[in-house]
Amino acid sequence: MPADTAETPVHKLRPTRQRWTHLALIVRDIDATIDWYEKFTHLSLLTRMEDPQGYGAWLGDAEEPDSPFVLVVAQFFDGKDPFAPAEHPPLGPFAHIGIEVPEKAMIDDVAELAKADGCLALGPMQMPPPVGYICFLKDPDGNTVEFSYDQGVYEKARELWGQHLPNP
Repeated sequence: MPADTAETPVHKLRPTRQRWTHLALIVRDIDATIDWYEKFTHLSLLTRMEDPQGYGAWLGDAEEPDSPFVLVVAQFFDGKDPFAPAEHPPLGPFAHIGIEVPEKAMIDDVAELAKADGCLALGPMQMPPPVGYICFLKDPDGNTVEFSYDQGVYEKARELWGQHLPNP
């Protein structure tokens, strides 16, 4: 922690235990990235910020405020990248952000929209279990985003960890 940072916490509300809260990506054009994720995914802008190093934004699922997981995107100003000269390679070809959808037709729909926009990278295609019916898109910075149907992540988590939850 830098010496000039106050020891007093800024926020009053915090998780009651360790939680997975975000995935962070470096981007070239924060506005284009926000627009892309709002167009192709269920994510919406939670907040934007600016500091002397650059711009930041958090995108997430507005229907999950009790269990937030956000996509953090950051665009550093020229000469302000604290990781320089290290490069920031995009996620892919296998490394990806995964989004499971409730209906198979949603895969075809997002693939068609992505193909028209020139960002469809793979599929749609049926893969063996547990992968399911998938397509891969590339965001404006070349990061891979997978959309899947019948992958089972949601079901397995509820089966093993969510016995106390009502069925949807």
